Amino acid sequence: MISHFFSWGIFGVALMSLALVHYVRRQPSGYWIYIILFLGPPGALVYLAIEWLPELFDPGAFHFIDRARRMREVENSLRQNPSAGNYEELGLLRLDKGDWHGARVCFDRALEQRSDSIDPFYRRALAEVELGDFSAARADLERVVTADAGYDFQRAAGLLAYADWKTGDLDRARRLFEQVLRTSTLTETQLHYAEFLAECGDCEAAKHQARGIRDKRAGMPGFQRRRERKLFRANAALLRKL
Repeated sequence: MISHFFSWGIFGVALMSLALVHYVRRQPSGYWIYIILFLGPPGALVYLAIEWLPELFDPGAFHFIDRARRMREVENSLRQNPSAGNYEELGLLRLDKGDWHGARVCFDRALEQRSDSIDPFYRRALAEVELGDFSAARADLERVVTADAGYDFQRAAGLLAYADWKTGDLDRARRLFEQVLRTSTLTETQLHYAEFLAECGDCEAAKHQARGIRDKRAGMPGFQRRRERKLFRANAALLRKL
């Protein structure tokens, strides 16, 4: 059985390695792991053609190259000029990279110097949500939403509802979720509301919300489905539980 892994020589091993690394990082549909492992290099080639190759044409597919270069430049600039603007830019770059702790530190230092803009509070809140510090995120998001209720296409308000839920303010969370979702179509906010309903024991409403998320996936362009695959995977897991 193992021999088919090496049936294409080094090229086949490289194909399988690339497919497995991509699968672990992106975590698409679960059946792909069986196709890669049981079919060997041909399965890996099919996987890469269907899942990996289209990503090369997505908007910003090679953004990480420019991001790494820009991070080095800003880090060097900070040694000479530790300004709020430089810290904010580095914080944005670290957010984009997924370095939540590093991003939070940058926005902390930027806000020590100036606090006349709500954007650093919002960006710090994004890092705090990812780190699970919902009390801190709630305070920052409260400030943002008070100043601009529709900030970042109402994502700030949706995350405030999420932080309300996670800090135990269920009544306000429900009111804010319902208010935001009258006009917002963000998958993240819709999923958080479905999870909130499920935890509150309102399983039928949670199912209805989760099915709506599942159904809207079919109408999305491919790059958007790939960008939100983590959310759709969480939604599928929620539907299985319900």
